[in-house]
Amino acid sequence: MEVKIGVQYAPRELVVDSAQSADEVHKTVAEALEGNGLLRLSDKTGRTVIIPVGKIAYVEIAEQTQRTVGFTVS
Repeated sequence: MEVKIGVQYAPRELVVDSAQSADEVHKTVAEALEGNGLLRLSDKTGRTVIIPVGKIAYVEIAEQTQRTVGFTVS
């Protein structure tokens, strides 16, 4: 699951390749926004990203798409 997080005053978005499902990521984001003030997400390699929810501009949750290589004939 690819999660893109826009952070206020940051020129680039954070991209986390999470092993969690879309529903699990959505629940984690919702709980962070409602309560503790920090969003914690881990990627597939074990790296953890911690973001203060007051600085989050947006969160985009998307399935990863396979890119095709070469030419295709329709």
